[in-house]
Amino acid sequence: MPPPLPLTTIQMIPLLIFLFSLPCFLSNGVHHPTKKQNPINKNSTVETNMDPLEQETLFKIMESMSSDRNWRVSNPYPCKPGSSWPGLECKTNNRDTHFHVIRLDFGSPPNPTCKKTATFPPQIFNLPYLESAFFFHCFTLTKTTLKIISTSSSTLQQLSLRSNQALVGPIPPQISSLKSLEILTLSQNQLQGKIPVEIFSLQSLIHLDLSYNSLVGTIPNQMGNLKNLLGLDLSYNSLCGSIPPTIGNLGLLQKLDLSSNALTGIVPETIEKLKLLALLALSNNRLKGKSFPQGITKLVSLQYLLIDGNSMFMSSLPNELGNLVKLQELRLGNSGYSGTIPTSLSHLTNLTTLSLENNRLTGEIPAGLSNLSHIYHLNLSRNMLSGVVPFNVGFLKRLGRNLDLSGNPKLCLNASSQIQQPPFNKKSDAAASPSRGFSRLFSFITLLGIFRGLF
Repeated sequence: MPPPLPLTTIQMIPLLIFLFSLPCFLSNGVHHPTKKQNPINKNSTVETNMDPLEQETLFKIMESMSSDRNWRVSNPYPCKPGSSWPGLECKTNNRDTHFHVIRLDFGSPPNPTCKKTATFPPQIFNLPYLESAFFFHCFTLTKTTLKIISTSSSTLQQLSLRSNQALVGPIPPQISSLKSLEILTLSQNQLQGKIPVEIFSLQSLIHLDLSYNSLVGTIPNQMGNLKNLLGLDLSYNSLCGSIPPTIGNLGLLQKLDLSSNALTGIVPETIEKLKLLALLALSNNRLKGKSFPQGITKLVSLQYLLIDGNSMFMSSLPNELGNLVKLQELRLGNSGYSGTIPTSLSHLTNLTTLSLENNRLTGEIPAGLSNLSHIYHLNLSRNMLSGVVPFNVGFLKRLGRNLDLSGNPKLCLNASSQIQQPPFNKKSDAAASPSRGFSRLFSFITLLGIFRGLF
């Protein structure tokens, strides 16, 4: 299993985190009325009004999953109004007077916890009205696989299995039978094998998360069939090959995360069609290119652009990056870029993080970067930058240790002095030239320690 993605990046994506954590928000054991739901008469004297076969299926699922209680004895009427099971939601419909199970949540309080011997219960697909099923940190000791009972009448809209280290094996192709699926989250498990092409026949999908598994093989071209997709996360697997040009067919996509795989080739030009894309994460792959992908510079809705850790053949950074005025985070480090830092980056007034470390960038630091009022993390370390550092005391104080300019021996603090190693003696040097204004700034910088590794 690869190391976890840094928490700060995840926390900084409010719009898209909503998409990817939707099952978490909903999995709280609270009854949520739906448009289809009929009012339930709480004064009804009928204690149980479930189809016997459906009720028995539910009992078997609970007995196999949870040892919190003897569910048959303690809760013989699972859908009884006012005292239904935790993690369970029921409703009636216009076809009959029965209560039907529409939601099951396991693994996080107040929902039922999962016993150590719990395995994935394929019987959930025998619940004819089930719309949502969530399994969080359920399958941890006893190895189990995802088995899907094919059904042509499935009503399942959300299926989420997260943080189940004992969930192994492939994603079954029978998943294509769940035609109503809108949200499929199979994240932080130990799933293996290739991504089945059948998964891309689920035309209703708006969110697909297969991240943090051990999936291999290429990304199928059929991914372009998911025209309603808003979020796609395949990060932290072992996927190889190129990014399919059919990615451009996903015109509604807002989040695309393919980071931390072994993807090769170039970023396809068709990516420019993703006009609504707010997050693009391609970090830590083996992508290459003789020039910066021009399609990316046309994604004017981008707020997060993370493509560090790739080999870009020492291509230069285009001025067109300054057109991405909604950018809040720009990470282009460890990729071999050459040339100068584009002055147009000073147009990115919403920028909070800029990481260009460990490249081959030359020339001076654009003075306009000091005008970025929202920036709090700036890393220009391990390049070949030169000239005078253009930042004033207020800028330096605001960033503190979140500013890293180390590994640029030709950078100067003023026009006549290079940044020196070893450490500068604050007392003796300050006393020797107290009238030199920049000496005070130099001392301030040293005290903050923001030029990490330089002093």
